Amino acid sequence: MDNSSDLHTPLYDLLREYGGRFVNFAGWQMPVQFTGIIAEHQAVRNAVGIFDVSHMGELLVEGPDAFKALDFVVTNSIGRMQDGKALYTLMCLPTGGIVDDIIIYREAADRYFICANASRKDVDFAHLRQATAKFRCKIFDCSNEYAQLALQGPKAAALLTKLSKLDVKSLSNFTFCDATVANIDSVRVARTGYTGEDGFELYCAPKDAVELFSAILKVGADYGLMLCGLGARDTLRLEMKYSLYGNDIDTECNPIEAGLEWAVKLNKGDFIGREALIVETQEKPKRKLIGFKMVGRGIPRHGYDINFNGEKVGVVTSGTHSPTLNVPIGIGYVPTSVAAIGTNIDIIIRDREVSAVIVETPFYQRAKHDYS
Repeated sequence: MDNSSDLHTPLYDLLREYGGRFVNFAGWQMPVQFTGIIAEHQAVRNAVGIFDVSHMGELLVEGPDAFKALDFVVTNSIGRMQDGKALYTLMCLPTGGIVDDIIIYREAADRYFICANASRKDVDFAHLRQATAKFRCKIFDCSNEYAQLALQGPKAAALLTKLSKLDVKSLSNFTFCDATVANIDSVRVARTGYTGEDGFELYCAPKDAVELFSAILKVGADYGLMLCGLGARDTLRLEMKYSLYGNDIDTECNPIEAGLEWAVKLNKGDFIGREALIVETQEKPKRKLIGFKMVGRGIPRHGYDINFNGEKVGVVTSGTHSPTLNVPIGIGYVPTSVAAIGTNIDIIIRDREVSAVIVETPFYQRAKHDYS
């Protein structure tokens, strides 16, 4: 296969040497697995795993009106953020449709760093520039200045402590700082992630990525560290019912029906999409993103129909076999009238109805550990 037109992260050659099986994802050649998805998934749940996520986009909002501009664009309230804090939020269209889900890191009152989905980075950049044109701030696409690693799992903190003088205890969930890690200066260490486990996302200069990754692998051998690919990342996030842009959320759905109303602060003041989301909240959504477990045999996949009483009522947006629960699970949109927990539905797998039941989410609850 000719991959010459695909984008490569700084770790591409190294990860090929480690046996990564690569696929095209959002225009990037990314490893989908190394040892195997189940083993990598369980390593993150029980020990620690490392992912190359350098394909993610990085944007910067800077200027005297950076706070006002960003607060006008996103649904969550950044007014309660302090320096060193991170926040999950959404950007919406005036219709309430979701442009992207992002994490904002406050560096200063006039400077905010953004991690965006790889597939949406260019859209986000254009959206931000247009939406903030009336404010005194500038938007920068700084994606080429960063590589990103995700170190995830209950032993991630202990492993990181071996490579840095950073006081891990002082870095609580959704906070970040810049530190020296593995003798590499200015590594951004954020206690964030997309797996449901404790862990860190590490941002570094692309020229330092191989050195940082190799140092983590060397020390990680004592902690059961495994190389992980996008396959395990997908099963891990799905067990938590974390939405994947393009599968579970897009411009055709809004945060209320997607179950992300907790990231929407309607009382914070004006923002793009607020009026539409007020109406959606008052009138109640007509459909809802639900989670289900299979009762019959079969694995649900993106795009499969959901039936209720023999009639198509919705579509599966994501599905997999849960390595932790050892049962096929999925999420998808159905009418609110049939979205109650315990409702029996059918998933159409290869032209036949296979029984499933709507269940509470997340599917997985993290065990309590001493992460310090």
